[in-house]
Amino acid sequence: MASTSDIRNGLCIRYNNDIYKIIEFLHVKPGKGPAFVRTKLKSVTTGKVLDNTFSAGHKIDDVRVETHKFQFLYAEGETYHFMNTEDYNQITLQKSALDAPDLLKEGEVVTVSINSEDQMPLSVDMPASVILEVTATEPGVKGNTATNATKPATVETGAEVMVPLFINEGDKIKIETEKGSYKERIKE
Repeated sequence: MASTSDIRNGLCIRYNNDIYKIIEFLHVKPGKGPAFVRTKLKSVTTGKVLDNTFSAGHKIDDVRVETHKFQFLYAEGETYHFMNTEDYNQITLQKSALDAPDLLKEGEVVTVSINSEDQMPLSVDMPASVILEVTATEPGVKGNTATNATKPATVETGAEVMVPLFINEGDKIKIETEKGSYKERIKE
């Protein structure tokens, strides 16, 4: 058993007969009344996100997890296939278990959290950023840069990302996986 002081991003807990992963939290200590922890929980079975508030000192049932590196092999409809980089065992996960499946490129290495008790995969953590090639975008119009002007671009995985006007087809760009937003252009 853990308490609210142990809450951190990525912690998996048992709550309402399901396993949830904490994706956001905030310790709040108001001037009047007891402290509490506001959390955003994501169900590892359904992918549903819910907001919950725990009072300070509340006992939470944490789930012991192991993390392993897995390489993404291929997607087949709603099923994604991964291979353990240490022992080459393969697992399949549903699309709902992934945070940003549209940014996942074949060969990408991700971290998979596995429940220590029953060896079931709980969640997939993408790298902080991925480098993808732009496959389609409109050419930028000169003189249209009064403010941070952006345009939509399609990357090699099929995802659409808003990019600055100077990005062209064939450019490689770094994308922040958490927000799905453009970070920078990669020079070759």
